[in-house]
Amino acid sequence: MPAVQLLLLACLVWGVGARTAQFWKANDQSGSCQYTFSVASPSESSCPEQGQAMSAIQDLQRDSSKQRADLESTKARLSSLEALLHRLTSGQAARPVEAQEGLQRELDTLRTEREQLETQTRELETAYSNLVRDKSALEAEKRRLEAENEDLARRLESSNQEVTRLRRDQCPKARSISQDVPPGSREVSKWNLENLDFQELKSELTEVPASRILKESPSGRPRSEEEGHGCGELVWVGEPVTLRRAETITGKYGVWMRDPQAAHPYTRETTWRIDTVGTDIRQVFEYDFVSQFTQGYPSKVHVLPRPLESTGAVVYQGSLYFQEAKSRTLIRYELGTETLKAEREIPGAGYHGQFPYSWGGYTDIDLAVDETGLWVIYSTEAAKGAIVLSKLNPENLELEQTWETNIRKQSVANAFIICGTLYTVSSYSSPDAAVNFAYDTRTGSSKALTVPFKNRYKYSSMIDYNPLEKKLFAWDNFNMVTYDIRLSKV
Repeated sequence: MPAVQLLLLACLVWGVGARTAQFWKANDQSGSCQYTFSVASPSESSCPEQGQAMSAIQDLQRDSSKQRADLESTKARLSSLEALLHRLTSGQAARPVEAQEGLQRELDTLRTEREQLETQTRELETAYSNLVRDKSALEAEKRRLEAENEDLARRLESSNQEVTRLRRDQCPKARSISQDVPPGSREVSKWNLENLDFQELKSELTEVPASRILKESPSGRPRSEEEGHGCGELVWVGEPVTLRRAETITGKYGVWMRDPQAAHPYTRETTWRIDTVGTDIRQVFEYDFVSQFTQGYPSKVHVLPRPLESTGAVVYQGSLYFQEAKSRTLIRYELGTETLKAEREIPGAGYHGQFPYSWGGYTDIDLAVDETGLWVIYSTEAAKGAIVLSKLNPENLELEQTWETNIRKQSVANAFIICGTLYTVSSYSSPDAAVNFAYDTRTGSSKALTVPFKNRYKYSSMIDYNPLEKKLFAWDNFNMVTYDIRLSKV
């Protein structure tokens, strides 16, 4: 009731102030008491029309909607700021640890990259050093080859001059020699056989063996024919006769051979050659005639089913016998049918650099042929590096008999067998070497020798005896050469 009194008092005061206020009290249709209070507008003389009122209401609604949108936007921004503030407040203690871990990871990455760069730098420096070393080696080899080429050119010019002179003048005959030539002497005529130019001329102009210019015996036959065809001791080795020279670096050392017991379709002229520089040696060049061999035109090239090693191969009774690479296995390869016929491992034999000759080249196992058959020269741990000889069955490569010598294999440059006697050569590079030891399998004894042996080209990597031709075949620093020999009477 006091509220109603206050409301009536306010209305009365407002009505007195405005002087136009009116107040009514009456019951409505439901019987309830209803008070009505009206005040005149101080600025409007009359009420606006309905359309203007609606427009005003719409304006108010639009303003209200805009304000509501602004309020919602402000609330969203405020919520975002509150969330950010919460994250900042709650993560304040954790941020230094996370930042430290991130920095540590980046530091580790940078260290790894630095180590990789240092490794690459070292590898590049090593490669550069290798290239510089290879360049120096190639330049040295180039200078050596140039010097050798100049020397060959001088020798060729000298040979041409000698050929011209010989064509102009008549050569002296061997019978015109007035003084006797002692056996074993190297002065066999008034020509100086030590002169390299003469030897080159001899090898190019004639196929007559050096022994043919020796003084004849009273019977009319050369002494070499009387004394050299038995099975006595080796007493003389002639000057090397050059047949041909290898064309490429793969022929620095190798092996060439003829079959002392050739059978159809091969003849005593058929020649085989193997260049043994490389890691997978399989090619065997075959020449039907000596002329093809000297000119370098093979009639056939065999490709072996297994690679061979070093310079110890031989041809005997139509088969090639060789050591398989990196093993102590011997192989028999039939040339006519191009098939592998037999293989056998030599018990305990050193191989691939265990007991080579002094020049190296994996010459641990060396095959040989003489008048008595097929041999193999090698060494074992049990023999403590001394040369061991075994006689082989040429069909199945069984070891028929074995001898152990007192000659250290690595102290000699090469070896060959004549009439069951092993002979060794003292040096592969000295121009004036010697056949320095002999081991006789018939008596089981050895002896020292001093038979001169010439390494003309200063790198003899293969020396074999051919019992049919009674010559030594050798490979001397790219050059394929032969030596005449003489044996004492039995």
